[in-house]
Amino acid sequence: MNLFSEKIESLLPLVQSRLDREPAKIVTFEREYPAGHLMESHRHVRAQLIYAVQGVMRIDTAEGIWVVPPLRAVWVPAGVDHEVRALTALQLRTLYISQGAPGAVPGKCCVIEVSPLLRELILRLVKLGADAKPVDPSMIQVTLAEISEFNVLPLQIAMPRDPRLLRVCRKILDDPANTKTCAQWGFEVGASARTLERLFLKETGLCFSAWRRQIRLLVALDHLACGASIASVAEDLGYQSSSAFSAMFKRTLGRLPSEIYN
Repeated sequence: MNLFSEKIESLLPLVQSRLDREPAKIVTFEREYPAGHLMESHRHVRAQLIYAVQGVMRIDTAEGIWVVPPLRAVWVPAGVDHEVRALTALQLRTLYISQGAPGAVPGKCCVIEVSPLLRELILRLVKLGADAKPVDPSMIQVTLAEISEFNVLPLQIAMPRDPRLLRVCRKILDDPANTKTCAQWGFEVGASARTLERLFLKETGLCFSAWRRQIRLLVALDHLACGASIASVAEDLGYQSSSAFSAMFKRTLGRLPSEIYN
């Protein structure tokens, strides 16, 4: 079994064509982008596991926003329109997986934890693909099995559709440290606090305070990846102390920021 690999920059039409006709269950690509690079909205006929050897990226879809820090990967199902933004310089190693491949994989976009085994499998598959060397089918099976054991991480910002709530969410995205209450936002957009809280739960699955906390976490990941100190990030996002920020970070991701960014 062979893998198809190629370094690409802006060759999406060519990539799509090759993904269409390549018979392998897994097709690999290597991508390197500078900080600030944007791959505009596109979709693939295959599901996609995007892993950065180095760097932090942001994935935008109609359903939400995902920030992908080190030791994590993002899963994008086939046919989902998505943008990829390089928040820092990126070295991507991507697996495109055919719809007929076995394994219980996520049905929606999500960020998953990359185990040491999965990391080595990704790197090995990409290297074999780059060298056009055959791959033992058992390696494909182990890779798919490892992906199917995904541990989904809470790194998604769900975006609403209600126009009033969407206005609020976009303003918070622009200024995550804003401390306005739900009632104050409601007054600004012409809705009661109760209405906004109900809409937040219905359309994002989170209450107002949890959604804003999620925004702050993802912004923090971006700033920390760009070299900002924990203290400065905590202050910029409105936390009273670095320890309060670090406690929130560990509750959500299971690790202190100093354990990821050092």
